[in-house]
Amino acid sequence: MTENEQPGAPLDIIAAALRRERGRAGLTLSEVARRAGVAKSTLSQLEAGNGNPSVETLWALGVALDVPFSRLVDPPNRPIQVIRADEGLRVRSEQADFDARLLSSCPPGARRDVYTVTLQPDGVRMAEGHLPGTVEHLVVAAGALRAGPVDQVVELGRGDYLSFPGDVPHLYEATAIDTSIVLVMEHV
Repeated sequence: MTENEQPGAPLDIIAAALRRERGRAGLTLSEVARRAGVAKSTLSQLEAGNGNPSVETLWALGVALDVPFSRLVDPPNRPIQVIRADEGLRVRSEQADFDARLLSSCPPGARRDVYTVTLQPDGVRMAEGHLPGTVEHLVVAAGALRAGPVDQVVELGRGDYLSFPGDVPHLYEATAIDTSIVLVMEHV
């Protein structure tokens, strides 16, 4: 970056967007360069915030990354959002004393949802498999539970983390009163 460029300058925005979208897509520099028909060194320079990309190059990179051109040149708007513990729409299960509150839905281009879940030890919440490739991540904030794929259920306590394939039948069962978890659904 030259002394005349400021953070957030067009090259910085493009560099950050290319790194973000390539990471989201799980592609190597070589693969994106091949798909876009640009030199790997050119892509590497652009991701480092150097170079002078043409509209055609950026358009080809957008196609290679399966994102609109605008995603590469317009910085994402990241507003601050606060949801207080007693706010938000709670959705209850019919199978068990289990309620979930969506904290952050998956915006276009992102592939995750964030929930808080509270459970009571009076039933089992059975879940069918979600979209192929879904991974569930959970952290026990309070209490204890059994969770995971129905054939690999794990006992968890406060502070424990579990990650498992969410595209197979799985369950949640509280083993302590007022169990609370943070759940992140990762969709690939």
